[in-house]
Amino acid sequence: MPDDDYRILEVRKGRVPCLPGKDESIEHCRFCVYSRAFRVHGEYVTSPALAYCLRHRACEEVDLKAVQAVKCADRQGEGYRSMMNVIG
Repeated sequence: MPDDDYRILEVRKGRVPCLPGKDESIEHCRFCVYSRAFRVHGEYVTSPALAYCLRHRACEEVDLKAVQAVKCADRQGEGYRSMMNVIG
């Protein structure tokens, strides 16, 4: 998916505006199938949710307290969906 197709969700007090009126914790976001990258100190790093993705394998820890925004691939408005359902 091209970068301009992602939603950029700003993090406020450790929460992400996943859907209108529905915030998710950044801890949930790191395990969401739609989470693609986290902006930390102005730079995007691969989301931990992609740890099992063969194409984008993420293997670095992310300082969740420093996350400023999330690149989200949810364009249909489904909201949080755990990657554990995909790999389990």
